Amino acid sequence: MKDVFLKPGERIDDLQRNGCRIIQDPGRFCFGMDAVLLAGFATCRPRDRVCDLGTGTGILPILLAARHPEAGPMEAVEIQEESADMARRSVEMNEMEGRITVRTGDLKEASRIFGSDVFDLVVSNPPYMPGGRGLTNPSEPLRRARHEIDCTFEDVAREAARILRERGRFALVHRPERLAGIIGTMLHYRLEPKRMKLVHPYAGQPANMVLIEAVKGGGEELKVEAPLIIYREAGVYTDEIYDIYGY
Repeated sequence: MKDVFLKPGERIDDLQRNGCRIIQDPGRFCFGMDAVLLAGFATCRPRDRVCDLGTGTGILPILLAARHPEAGPMEAVEIQEESADMARRSVEMNEMEGRITVRTGDLKEASRIFGSDVFDLVVSNPPYMPGGRGLTNPSEPLRRARHEIDCTFEDVAREAARILRERGRFALVHRPERLAGIIGTMLHYRLEPKRMKLVHPYAGQPANMVLIEAVKGGGEELKVEAPLIIYREAGVYTDEIYDIYGY
């Protein structure tokens, strides 16, 4: 594990996975459980080329590289230079420079940056809230991470479809209340939903996240997997969550 410099306000967090750590700034944005669940849900195969659209501070490629050491090279793109810089330093700290490349750029231009039909797996934890809706955060980085200011879900789906190889996979996490529009948009770009898992905070409560994996040019069959329950009781995760976190 390499030593890296920290800027004012930054900290290093332990990811509890193969000794990996990540640099974060609570004043900007810190990853949540949604990213961890997506890393555990996505199907990543040996030698897969992987791309993360809107990587933030690099949590998804770092977790995927740690979980799947046999996977191929990973690319990540992030529009906010400060976040991309933290991601690059986290990659260096974890000695993953040969596996993960972080680029500063607009995911709406992913097909121009990377080319078409390049990746086997594309992942994304996109902004959940449509622009102008919901409570807005006074912090610009947080607003851009949570609201569709820099991109819409259609931008994410369009670019995922362009950079994926035929039969490549697109995995994402989003909010259940937007599920109808998400599926409709994916189908428009030939991203056929194949696996879906609803995430519930407690048994008996409504879902607050949905994990979806689609296949470019796939058939119509959709498997709805058993729901994922976060907490057994207040402050106590279920066994499946402990397994995903690697405890």
